[in-house]
Amino acid sequence: MTQTPTFDHPLDPTTRPQDDLYGHVNNSWLSSVEIPADKGRYGVFDVLRERSEEDVRAIVEEAAADPGSDPDARLIGGLFSSFMDEEAVEAAGLAPLRPRLDEVDAVDDARSLLVATGRLGRLGVGGLLAPIVATDDGNPDEYVVYLEQSGLGLPDESYYRDEQHAAVLRAYRGHVETLLSLAGTADAGSVADAVLRVEHRLATGHLDRVSNRDAVATYNPMTADELAQAAPSFDWAAWAQAWGMPDGALERAIARQPDYLRSLSAALDEVDVADWRAWLRWHVVLASAPHLGRDLVAAHFDLAGRTLSGIPEQRARWKRGVSLLEGALGDAVGKLYVERHYPPESQAAMDELVEHLVEAFRRSFASLSWMSEETKAEALAKLESFTPKVGAPVRWKDYSALELTGDLLTDVGRANALAADREIGKLGGPVDRDEWFMTPQTVNAYYNPGMNEIVFPAAILQPPFFDADADPAVNYGGIGAVIGHEIGHGFDDSGASFDGTGALRDWWTPQDKVAFTALADRLRAQFDGQRSRTAPDRAVNGALTVGENIGDIGGLAIGHAAYRIAVGEEAATSVGDDGLTGDQRFFVSWARVWCGDARREEAERLLAIDPHAPQDLRGNACRNIDAFHEAFEVAEGDGMWLDPADRVLIF
Repeated sequence: MTQTPTFDHPLDPTTRPQDDLYGHVNNSWLSSVEIPADKGRYGVFDVLRERSEEDVRAIVEEAAADPGSDPDARLIGGLFSSFMDEEAVEAAGLAPLRPRLDEVDAVDDARSLLVATGRLGRLGVGGLLAPIVATDDGNPDEYVVYLEQSGLGLPDESYYRDEQHAAVLRAYRGHVETLLSLAGTADAGSVADAVLRVEHRLATGHLDRVSNRDAVATYNPMTADELAQAAPSFDWAAWAQAWGMPDGALERAIARQPDYLRSLSAALDEVDVADWRAWLRWHVVLASAPHLGRDLVAAHFDLAGRTLSGIPEQRARWKRGVSLLEGALGDAVGKLYVERHYPPESQAAMDELVEHLVEAFRRSFASLSWMSEETKAEALAKLESFTPKVGAPVRWKDYSALELTGDLLTDVGRANALAADREIGKLGGPVDRDEWFMTPQTVNAYYNPGMNEIVFPAAILQPPFFDADADPAVNYGGIGAVIGHEIGHGFDDSGASFDGTGALRDWWTPQDKVAFTALADRLRAQFDGQRSRTAPDRAVNGALTVGENIGDIGGLAIGHAAYRIAVGEEAATSVGDDGLTGDQRFFVSWARVWCGDARREEAERLLAIDPHAPQDLRGNACRNIDAFHEAFEVAEGDGMWLDPADRVLIF
């Protein structure tokens, strides 16, 4: 058994944990490691992703060299080989792009525009409106189409209006012109101007990211007649048919942003069709460029990599090929990955961790002074119905309908169309509660409110998050707190709107809702305006990050309680060979998993769009927890000190 947390760099003796736990734990690593030239950020998650990437590389290269008789291996090998044959891609030139551009050239009115966006959307081209098939929040036993705002080439609407993004917006216009010119567009400068006009117009109708977090406000069921009334200039039938939806698919749909539908309908009336063609041409080129010749690939990276994330170098081609396979054939790769890299003993250890985390939540709910017995009963019922999924799915996606041609862009389009058909095919059928929305080789985890489930792919179950042979303090401070975080999303400011069945239902008493909102508002205010190491000139948006901050702090507190359940007080307070108590190792493990650095551009991009706080602030969020102050004897005047009255712990 090891007591020192994995990802084993020494603690910084010049920084006291009482002043900056994150720095105490991670400064030595941060000072000795440079962000690789092909990355915008680098830390624990990225190191693990590199390991997973190398593991997947071995799988796909073996499949490319000798696929044998396995149909999935043939698809993996075939698509990877097409991507890696850069000379063949170069020789094909713009010919593979021509059928997509023909769709653009055929646009002569609003209806033909919508038909083109549907057909091209199936191939992976961004459109005016994104259809997403998911369980109905009002009736989680049925699938329904959600209608999501879309149409922008920059990360979100704030890039078109916020002065802090002005430099990026100016650069974006140049990138649009360059890529269009490389794709054979005549008068690319004028076309780029038209693209910006259209995207500015679309952005004015978009809901901002904070408002989009409101699960109730973004649940707007509409009948086909109501959709027609909201957006009379949007030919819903033509658009749905172009996407391949069955008749009646939009008889009941969920509009996530109804005002956008109204704004879009007006734009369809008022924007000149030539500008719409320019906009669609751009989005075809933007989606297709990574799968075309070198000049287009490089120009696309200049936008997506250098300008938006500050990344100086393009990733190696094999890495981009692995990413393509992850998106196109993720389950086929995942099945082979699990066979090689997911030991059975991990499952048993994770089951025990989850059991202790759930028990810690039970005890927490029972002891909450601000929550009534009525709401506690509902919360406990939701907790009891949680479904944990660990490692890999019990059933894999079927790719047998995918036929590869050997042309890279064509085959990427076919893979996207197969995925679209798979999603659309859910409509009218039973809900598949075994489905995963991440592959096993993904270093991440998630909570799905519509199915009330927490999911932990195999690839995150490795040090420093998890090690079956490690000291429990390390595991509970790492993956244990992450489990607590994901369970906590079921009770954060968004997840708390869903009940144990996955239905959007208000199960809170009015008084409890007021108390919960007050606590969430305090946490929102605590983080709002904070500044991180990686972007000291930009402030954190407390409203955008509040849900993840609830998850972090609640997950950490519950993770610590679960650790105490697992080992008892004596082990948690005893000093080990490393000079740390078990409780101290727990919090060190927590801070260690958030170790990472980011380039300025990437840090600023994340502050604008990411609902997670910067990594150093996440690592130091433990200042809200009494057990942290006790473990390190933090005193008033220390950097990590937070007055007890200012500590916010919801669960």
